[in-house]
Amino acid sequence: MSKLLMNLRDVPDDEADDVRAMLDAQGIAFYETRPSIWGISAGGIWITEDAAFADARRAMDDYQQQRAARARAEYAAAKRAGTAATFITLLRADPARVVLSVLGILFALALVTLPYFLLRG
Repeated sequence: MSKLLMNLRDVPDDEADDVRAMLDAQGIAFYETRPSIWGISAGGIWITEDAAFADARRAMDDYQQQRAARARAEYAAAKRAGTAATFITLLRADPARVVLSVLGILFALALVTLPYFLLRG
C-alpha cells in the first residue's frame, strides 16, 4: 500500500524537484498526485512500496536537515550583508500590502474581543 512521504502544500518547486531527484537517485519508486482544482487537496509524493518507505523517510530526514542548515546559513549571510528582509524593507517595498495586513490583524482582533465588551455589562 502506498504511503505519503511529502504533502506538497506550500512546498517550493525547487524543494519538490530536489526530493524527486533524491528518490530517483536512490531508486525508490514513487508517484505524485497533483493538487485538486478547488484547492481541497494539495497533492503529494507517495512511496509505492512499504519496504522502501523507511529508506525514503531516512533520506527525506537527511535532506530536510541539509536544507535547513543551508537556509540558516543563507539567512545569516544575508543578515551580515544587510540584505535580509526586515519589516522596514517590506514596508518600503510594498506599503499597501503591509498596511492592509495590519488592518486585517486589527479587524480580527476587534472581532475576537467584541463579545467581551458586549457581554461584560
